[in-house]
Amino acid sequence: MPRTPPPLITCAALAERADRSVARVAGLVITRQRPGTASGVIFLTLEDETGVANVVVWPKTYERFRRAVIGGRLLTVTGRLQREGAVRHLIAWRIDDRSDLLDELGLEDPVSSERGDEARRPVPPENRKAPRLREAAKPRARHPREETKTLFPSRDFH
Repeated sequence: MPRTPPPLITCAALAERADRSVARVAGLVITRQRPGTASGVIFLTLEDETGVANVVVWPKTYERFRRAVIGGRLLTVTGRLQREGAVRHLIAWRIDDRSDLLDELGLEDPVSSERGDEARRPVPPENRKAPRLREAAKPRARHPREETKTLFPSRDFH
């Protein structure tokens, strides 16, 4: 009978977990590092809306989940938490690529009807007037010659 995976927790919740406990996190891959001095160990940094998680992938685990480690943009990682002082690492033993879910990110957000992977530029407070008021405003002259015609309408400028 297959084991059921542990429930997903946030990256911030890893800080509250006990050393050597089993955890499963999901997040966007923000860094992949494979230092030459690390004997084939790969370090991943995952980010979710609460923070980041440092993931250590040993060579044997990398061989099993190579495609997810190399190409995945959204990963689910299951492993054992290792704490060394304030530093916490999740030693991966299972890595799943969930990049297929990125297209659906934010689509069913009850707070917003906009996509979660797109950002809109905020509107400055002075531009928050009703559209009618902006349309009714008289266009201002932009070139100095045009400004002069506006200031001195009775003169003839050629």
